[in-house]
Amino acid sequence: MLKQRIITAIWLIPLVFGAIFYLPSEFFAWALVGVFLLAAKEWGRIIDPNCQMTQWSFTFTLVILLVALNLLVPVGDIWHSGQLHPIFYAVILLGAIWWLIAMALVLSFPKSAKLWQQSHMLKSLFGQLTLLPCFVSLVTLKSLSSAAEPYFGGILVFLVMLVVWAADSGAYFVGKAIGRTKLAPNVSPAKTIEGLVGGLATTMIVVAIVMNLSPQQELGLVIAVTLFTALASALGDLTESMFKRVANIKDSGTILPGHGGVLDRIDSLTAALPVFTLIYIAFWM
Repeated sequence: MLKQRIITAIWLIPLVFGAIFYLPSEFFAWALVGVFLLAAKEWGRIIDPNCQMTQWSFTFTLVILLVALNLLVPVGDIWHSGQLHPIFYAVILLGAIWWLIAMALVLSFPKSAKLWQQSHMLKSLFGQLTLLPCFVSLVTLKSLSSAAEPYFGGILVFLVMLVVWAADSGAYFVGKAIGRTKLAPNVSPAKTIEGLVGGLATTMIVVAIVMNLSPQQELGLVIAVTLFTALASALGDLTESMFKRVANIKDSGTILPGHGGVLDRIDSLTAALPVFTLIYIAFWM
């Protein structure tokens, strides 16, 4: 398993970094459609693990929505005079509202599952609210690149990923070492409060990097944004775990040997990206 994880990471990391930093925003937006197609197919298994028709129906619907977004709001029209396009802003805001609802579902699980576990319509809606704002947030941040600062958007996307990776890694190692108090035992028994605190502490490394590279930033704001983003990433992870538990599946897919599926890799990002993007728009635009 470890060998598979390492091999997959060796070819996956350069692809991700290459797309983030070197792929033009227009091509990046269309390339993401393919990635989210895979994620949508995996969410289809959450809706109904045994029905291919349901899985492909959800996948087709989501891809149509993504293509429509790319056509309705071309990359060049996303930002105008420092203002985000209203359609993109509405989708990201809707995503933030969804994550507040998701937090309530996670905290009240398994009682909350009685409301949605038998409803294909609700689980499809939850999938759209999870994936669409993540897609829009990625394209929004990436499109902040310009001729003068060609890597700026990529750096923002990378910073969110760095916060998520730091939080995940810190939570894993601290949780393994001293984790005792269960964070959400009904959703993910392995996660602990000590691990969460350790993950949040680890993200301070990212704060140090940001302040070193851009010392004019307000320290308190950078810390707050980092912690909010890290907490959102933990919620994204727990939410997917909740849905997979009800669907009785361990991994969302098998396309990434040693890592599971696409959803397993981006579950934390699905919440972290919309939260970070909204905060960025509020305080830095």
